[in-house]
Amino acid sequence: MRRLLTLLALCALPLCLLAAEATPKVGHVVLVACDGWGAYSLRKADPATIPNIRALMKRGAWTLTDRSVLPSSSALNWASMFMGQPTEIHGYTTWNSKIPEIKPNLLNEHGMPPTIFSELRRQRPDARIDIVAEWGGIGHLIDRKAVDSYFLVPGKYEETPTRIIDEACDLIAKRKPTLLAVCIDQLDHVGHGIGHDTPAYYDRLAKIDGYIGRIIGAIQKAGIGDDTVVILTADHGGIKKGHGGKTLAEMEIPFILAGSVVKPVGEFNLSMMQYDCAAVIADLLGVTPPPAWRGRAYPQLLTK
Repeated sequence: MRRLLTLLALCALPLCLLAAEATPKVGHVVLVACDGWGAYSLRKADPATIPNIRALMKRGAWTLTDRSVLPSSSALNWASMFMGQPTEIHGYTTWNSKIPEIKPNLLNEHGMPPTIFSELRRQRPDARIDIVAEWGGIGHLIDRKAVDSYFLVPGKYEETPTRIIDEACDLIAKRKPTLLAVCIDQLDHVGHGIGHDTPAYYDRLAKIDGYIGRIIGAIQKAGIGDDTVVILTADHGGIKKGHGGKTLAEMEIPFILAGSVVKPVGEFNLSMMQYDCAAVIADLLGVTPPPAWRGRAYPQLLTK
């Protein structure tokens, strides 16, 4: 009878309390996520124009078949990236959602679905968490009460094209964030205004490659290169001018993982989804995922 009562008590505990305590694998994660970045662009771009992205792919692990939850829908896909769960669970359903349109099945102490940012803050109160973004919609999805800073680039990116990277590199140099998310809107802006898969699109991708090179340089200069994992990904892809439709060009996004604890396996054949990103970051930083999350961490890509 005593053993039965013990079993019943364990079954009543939240799943997160039953899970083994997570162990950090690195001290820092830098997430660079580009709105409207179709995976096909990395196969079609001239390798000479994206040397920094190619270098990360060469020394890390990557796939071009990661699937966004729905094609061409910004807010709900960013939500899935940060919240470790698909749209039917976190409740964001449209491209510019500011609050869940469907009631979530779990809310945190701030009244929103738990994000990688809020879970890192709750489980590791001393962690430094910073966000820089070019699209204001990000501010509705990250749980701003959980982060140390949220910097939204004012104005159009054409006027201040490197402002977001200036801020990101400054944060790396001065704060050495535990988690830094850099959310870039420029490819999607070109895709809507001029067209995806156009010369202008690939020109902008080359500029973003330069931004990534600056971030890598800042990480090395800050002395945290051996203790940092860099993740490159996107919220969705795009076709023609604008987007809209159920195509792989819109749904398949790159996922690139590089750092001292990442096996240099190159392209891997695993079925990834948008919401796996939060789980990967959680695993790297020693965060136990909350019960509502559905993402997978893919520890087979890591050395420890």
